[in-house]
Parts: sequence; C-alpha cells; structure tokens
Amino acid sequence: MDLATFLVQCLNAVQYGLLLFLLASGLTLIFGIMGVINLAHGSFYMIGAYMAFALSPLLGQHFITMLLAGVALTVVLGYALEWAFFSYLYEREHLQQVLMTFGLILVFEELRSLLAGNDVHGVPLPGWLSGSFSLGGLMSYPWYRLFASGVCLLVALALYWVVNRTRLGMMVRAGASNRDMVRGLGIDVKRLYRIVFAIGVALAALAGMIAAPMSSVYPGMGGNVLIICFVVVVIGGIGSITGALLASLLVGFVDTFGKLFFQELSGMSVYLLMAVVLVGRPQGLMGQRS
Repeated sequence: MDLATFLVQCLNAVQYGLLLFLLASGLTLIFGIMGVINLAHGSFYMIGAYMAFALSPLLGQHFITMLLAGVALTVVLGYALEWAFFSYLYEREHLQQVLMTFGLILVFEELRSLLAGNDVHGVPLPGWLSGSFSLGGLMSYPWYRLFASGVCLLVALALYWVVNRTRLGMMVRAGASNRDMVRGLGIDVKRLYRIVFAIGVALAALAGMIAAPMSSVYPGMGGNVLIICFVVVVIGGIGSITGALLASLLVGFVDTFGKLFFQELSGMSVYLLMAVVLVGRPQGLMGQRS
C-alpha cells in the first residue's frame, strides 16, 4: 500500500468514526442520564436523511442553512417525543422501554413509507462541495467527505464544551452520576431530560443529513446503524461523551482497515474489538465502575 492510499483510508476511517460519534453521543446521553434503552435512535438518523431529501430542492445550494433548519426541526421533534412518550418510561422496566421504542420504529417506518415511498432516493451535493482534491499521483479525495468530517469535529468540540464548561453540562453530568441528588438540589429534572433527549435526537438527525449525500436515502437505513451505534456506546462506556468519541474513532479505523486487509473477517472485526475491550474494561473505555 502506497502513502496516498493509506492516507485516503485514514481519512475515510476518521470521517466514518466522527459520523458514528454524532449518533453514539446522543444515544449515550439518553441511555446514561435517562436510563432509557432507546431502540428508535436509528429512526432519528433515518428522519434526518429523509429530511435532507425533502429540504434539498429548497435549500440544496445553501447546505449549511439546510443543516441548521433540520437541527432546529428535530430539536422540536425530540422535545415533543420526550413529552408524549419517553417521559412515561423512566420508572418502567427495560422490557417495556424496548417494546415502546420498537413500536416507535414501526410507526416511523410506516410514516416514511406513506410520505416518501419505498424507493431509494439520492440527495445531490451542493455545487460548492462537489469535486475532489488531489492527494498525489492518481489518488483524490472528495471535498464533501472532508466537509462532513469538519462539521462532525466542530459538533464534537461544541458538545465537549457544553458538557464540561457550562451549567447545563454540569447538570447533565450530575444527572448521569446521581439523578436523585439532582432532584434534591431543586433542579427541574423533567426539563433537563427533555433538553437532553432533544439534543440526542438532533445529533442523530444531523448525522443522517450529513450521510445522505454519501450513502443515499433508503428504507430501513435506521436499523442498519442502530447495532453499530450500541457497540460504540458499550466500548466507550455508557454516559461518557469522551468515551463515545474514542470508541467511534476506534471502530472507524478497525472497520475501514479490517475490510481492506481481512475481508473474510471484516463482518466481525468491530465485535472482536468490543470483546477485547470488555475483557479488560467491562465498564467500557471511559465508563464508571459500578
């Protein structure tokens, strides 16, 4: 493998890992703070992708505006879903949470079928992000993939700042550690949960909007990312944003180079990584020991 090919694969691994981070960070916040097993998280990724498909005829050349509009809409959607459904799940058993969120998957899939049909759709790239740049020799790399990595990295930095440097982040970290103590301090836990859930939904939808021009928009795409998203959360440690970032990048590199060097084992490489991590650290890379 020459240097240019290796560099392209590294860029692909980072881009895939950062996109996984957007998905996994929302899931680890919801699971770690609210204690809800949310099987519908992949559906929010699908909603974001179909939202990009719906908005692209109107805002396709204003791609950043389209992303911001999609984030705003999904924040409202997440807030409403938490109020209507998830607020009733906190004191329920995990089996009831699984059944409720699985039911939401079926509802979202049926609504998707009614509104957008069952065809595969493409989301065109904006003109200013089309094309690629040279990496030497015959190798090139698309500008859009570099843009996607940059957006994901900016969101990761913003999320780190919010969680570690703001009052909201302080409440989020306290809620993840001891929610009863947070209630005792007079913090409105219901409002905190709605904000956290809305942020988690928006992050998943943003990942879907960014991925749509690269992978197309198709039925069942939410289910395809849900399992790998849970793998990232388990490897990183439940409730840890830093752990989700480290695990996402690890999964990105293992999956990308596993497909390149060990094609016959590529389907299990990520799960082997999870097994190795859990043998050494059952709580995940950055998880708290119980």
